[in-house]
Amino acid sequence: MARQSSSSTVSFHNIQYKVEIKSGYICKKTTHRQILADLSGIMRPGLNAILGPTGSGKSSFLDILAARKDPAGLSGEVLIDGAPQPPNFKCLSGYVVQDDVVMGTLTVRENLHFSAALRLPSSVPQGEKEARVNHLIRELGLTKVADSTVGSQMKRGISGGERKRTSIGMELISDPSVLFLDEPTTGLDASTANSVLLLLKKIASHGRIIIMTIHQPRYSIYRLFDSLTLLVGGQMVYHGPAQNALDYFTNIGYACEPHNNPADFFLDVINGDSTVTTITKMQGSDKVDIEASSSPVQSIEECLLEEYRNSSNYRDTQAELERITQGKECITRPRYCIITYNTSFFHQFYWVLKRTIKDIMLKPQISVAKLGVDIILAFIVGATFFETKDDQSGIQNRMGVLFFISTFMCFDALSAAELFITERKLFVHEYISGYYRVSVYFLCKILADIITLRTIPTIIFCCIVYYMIGLKATASAFFTFTLTVLGVGYTAAALTMAMSADMSTVALSGVMMTITFAFMMIFSGLLVHLPSVKYWLAWAQYISLPRYGLVALKINEFVGLKFCEDLVMSNATVSPDSTNCSVSLEGLICTGEQYLDYLGVGYTTWDLWKNHVGLNVMTLIFFFIAYLKLTFMKKFT
Repeated sequence: MARQSSSSTVSFHNIQYKVEIKSGYICKKTTHRQILADLSGIMRPGLNAILGPTGSGKSSFLDILAARKDPAGLSGEVLIDGAPQPPNFKCLSGYVVQDDVVMGTLTVRENLHFSAALRLPSSVPQGEKEARVNHLIRELGLTKVADSTVGSQMKRGISGGERKRTSIGMELISDPSVLFLDEPTTGLDASTANSVLLLLKKIASHGRIIIMTIHQPRYSIYRLFDSLTLLVGGQMVYHGPAQNALDYFTNIGYACEPHNNPADFFLDVINGDSTVTTITKMQGSDKVDIEASSSPVQSIEECLLEEYRNSSNYRDTQAELERITQGKECITRPRYCIITYNTSFFHQFYWVLKRTIKDIMLKPQISVAKLGVDIILAFIVGATFFETKDDQSGIQNRMGVLFFISTFMCFDALSAAELFITERKLFVHEYISGYYRVSVYFLCKILADIITLRTIPTIIFCCIVYYMIGLKATASAFFTFTLTVLGVGYTAAALTMAMSADMSTVALSGVMMTITFAFMMIFSGLLVHLPSVKYWLAWAQYISLPRYGLVALKINEFVGLKFCEDLVMSNATVSPDSTNCSVSLEGLICTGEQYLDYLGVGYTTWDLWKNHVGLNVMTLIFFFIAYLKLTFMKKFT
């Protein structure tokens, strides 16, 4: 496979990283915590492992090397072949995250095709993209599961090792010269983890730089490493060839027992384990005993750091780093925020929309279940209010069903809460890697959601309910009814997306939206007579989504209806005296216009359509808020 770029070294110079920590609720205090301190070294083609105990800064260090760390609090420089990282280095390199962010409803081949379509330039012929996908499937050992669904929490798919290989393939599709992996063995059994590392070793043997963090590998994995970097407390206590690490520790006074796993031994030394064998080393004519069991953890860290700073490995590394930077007066740190794209807006839009719609349709718990619930509820509502009559009881029944429908559409939109939450890790990873623009992802998600989950089920719901209940039997009235119900559903979904776009869990978003819609329901116009509401609370009716829908539905349904014709005919049969007839109708509401007057609702054409204008304006505002939240969401750790 042809290489797109060539990099022989990744060097890092005096990396320092600290974060701000705020404490307290009233009087907030800001302190700084040092995460990484004075890290310098070189990563060459091969398998470069970063090892250390939990909290040692491995993931932060990896993110800095991959240009995926927020530059606030960061100093130092990372060079590629002696030159500053390109501003879009994160798009040129590959990065396999720990949690395997792959679209679970698609097959292995479909995921790789998606990556090839968006990460390879449009100038690459489709046949070459297809060939590259097929080559990767063979190289990664995924031939047997190429057309199998990856799998998700709701549906079982391929194995964990095959899923990890698919994640690696998604990054290798662009043939990056540098590949980063964060804990690639997490969640895998020993045999599967070993096979994944053998694959990475094979990939590295072709001249690719692979940099990975790993916590506690078994020996069969450790012996595959070409370079080893040991971190403790954000500082480097060893950096050099992995095969020389045991001799190095032996020379500074720590001997690894026979048949002990070197990785376990290194962590025991770093953590000050009392079972580590210590030996006597010579310094001139004096003998010095290094006793790990009698030294506190901090003293051991300082001792290991001092030994490394005095070692030949450190001096050789520093000398090579000086040669790399020789003649460079000033090295400008790249702008980490730049994302570049290999494809156009419309090309990205086609592929992301296609994947999004397919993902929704292949999730029965979302698409099929929602459609089924809407149909069942439509028949229940239709049966409850079946063939509503044009009499006094028909007024109450009509008001009840119109209120229920307008309110139900709000709560039915709660499913939109998970739209930007469940895929957040996938979106952030693909955006940073240059798959697509934020605007493309946002438009595709809302279009797919509106078409498949809002429009089609709602139209079916309206068709069933409208004719079972026997609402106004005109085509224009049915059209206006359906348009109004859709408008309420769209606005409620937009509000849900706007509120949940930056939330961390679907449950929290659901609670917030339930409270919001319940508050709006009070001011919809049925539970309370709106003109009687106190002035200091009257504003709430203008932000009530169900009120706009209910008012439009009332005007559409009640204008032109007559509720006393049967009573007039009955009175005329018993007594043709018009006086008796008028007396019998006294205090009754005989027309829909009278009822709307009683409610204080205007019923002109503008009174009807201004509610649609209000819903449309709010929908656009809420969508814009959701888009801003996605755009300015923190995408770097």
